[in-house]
Amino acid sequence: MQTLSVYKMCAAALLIAIGFVIPAFSPVKIVLEPASYTLASHVAIFIAMFISPFIAVVVSLGTTLGFFVGGFPLVIVLRAATHVVFALVGAYYLRYHRDLINRPVRIQGFSFLIGVLHSVCETAVVTWFYFGGGGGLSEMFYQQGFVRSVVLLTGVGYLVHSMVDFAIALVVVKALSAQGTLFSVLVYPRRDAGKG
Repeated sequence: MQTLSVYKMCAAALLIAIGFVIPAFSPVKIVLEPASYTLASHVAIFIAMFISPFIAVVVSLGTTLGFFVGGFPLVIVLRAATHVVFALVGAYYLRYHRDLINRPVRIQGFSFLIGVLHSVCETAVVTWFYFGGGGGLSEMFYQQGFVRSVVLLTGVGYLVHSMVDFAIALVVVKALSAQGTLFSVLVYPRRDAGKG
């Protein structure tokens, strides 16, 4: 049980590092002014969801802290903070529905629902900033108008972005689990291995 906790702690640290490095340095970005989407920027959090609710929250908070320390604008830091919501909800669901990983249609439905929650939370932050919650948005947000900038590019855009990143995370989780690596012990712990 103690060994499993050490593995989980190491996995969380690695996922936090990955979760910060990808959005900070990735050259793979889709820019639809005024929004931009960095491919795989949520993958670490989605992988953490498959391990446990606690690890999902730790990775979400760790990546948020990384954005804060990295000097990113407040709107980005607060958007990252909202990841705790979808990560916790998703991780709790996955904890009790481990078979979901082998059900392609149901896992896509799960991805969609988590994507909606993800999008709603981030859109709420951007909406608050849009209507004067401390600035932080580019002038393009206001020039394009609320419907295009916030509803379409933020709301719908983040939903699609979330689902793409979830699909990437699912491929990684399945690959690591199928090979019988240490990761498979984290994703499918023995019942007597303790919770967390």
